Amino acid sequence: MKTSDFYYDLPPDAVAQEPVEPRDASRLLVLRQDPPVLEDRVFRDLPELLEPGDLLVVNDTRVLPWKLVGRRSTGGRVECLILELREGEGVGFFRPGGKLKPGEPVEMEGGSLVAWMGRPLGEGKWAFRLESPRGEELEVVLERVGRPPLPPYIKRDDQDPRLVRDKERYQTIFARSPGAVAAPTASLHFTPRVLRALKERGVETARVTLHVGAGTFRPVKVERLEDHKMHAESFHLPGETARAVAETRARGGKVVAAGTTVVRVLETRAKPGGLVEEGAGWTDLFLYPGKSFQVVDALVTNFHLPGSTLLMLVCAFAGKERVLAAYRHALEKGYRFYSYGDAMLLFSAGSSFITKKICRE
Repeated sequence: MKTSDFYYDLPPDAVAQEPVEPRDASRLLVLRQDPPVLEDRVFRDLPELLEPGDLLVVNDTRVLPWKLVGRRSTGGRVECLILELREGEGVGFFRPGGKLKPGEPVEMEGGSLVAWMGRPLGEGKWAFRLESPRGEELEVVLERVGRPPLPPYIKRDDQDPRLVRDKERYQTIFARSPGAVAAPTASLHFTPRVLRALKERGVETARVTLHVGAGTFRPVKVERLEDHKMHAESFHLPGETARAVAETRARGGKVVAAGTTVVRVLETRAKPGGLVEEGAGWTDLFLYPGKSFQVVDALVTNFHLPGSTLLMLVCAFAGKERVLAAYRHALEKGYRFYSYGDAMLLFSAGSSFITKKICRE
């Protein structure tokens, strides 16, 4: 299978620049399999689309405010996305990075921090040392002055007032385990209201952690999917979640993944019978058409970039032609794409439910 098989035309105005308010007012395109049917809903309808006894698994990673803007001594603007930081020693993407020199200091966020450039690591990455001129703890300063690491297709100027809201809005309500450099965007739609309705419906909730890493920004550069090396990301699947999956299987419920990050954790730790094993580590699992799913029965996800590994995972789950047809439908109906955009709910081929309302406007 080829990377080009997963390209589609996306008008620039379909890329969401701001989130809807409230979060659960985003649209939800439901793709059912038996028979294949599309249904236009809103996200707050999710509880009635699931069944009592189902299990929703979410990712509780917390996005770090590790994007910084600074100036060289020459006055040139520099943007940094920190990928790793331990005791002041870090690795990050610097843009533009071609003119930076080892040993050069770059003042970040008005002098609140100074990045001393180390050595270039290729592809815009640098090793560096971060210091606080006032001797404050780096984590404290970063929480105060760091910016949300919005993806490049969400356009913001350095002084854009929306950045204040972005710092809260580009974070899920489940966030509690710091470590991600990008949000697990499928969960940006959830609100306490939706969670209450899920509980009242009899749908249980469990958590995993997958820290979204730098590989999220890495495009697929090969034509044969088999030649692509997936980035590795750290994860944790707790024992209580493994038990929740086992109990769901015992009562005949579905395991519903909130996002592709959750899929990768569950399928990495899959056991026979649709069960999972607790554990922690790194996963480089790459799911594309032809790969099987052992645990996940339904998937909540956003609309993804053409040719991305995320789109390939969704196509593997629900069928490439069906998913791409759903994307065409979404574009015709004015759905909003990418991180701040709308969502989909997809059922696996083994799930069969009665559709009550089709393409409801």
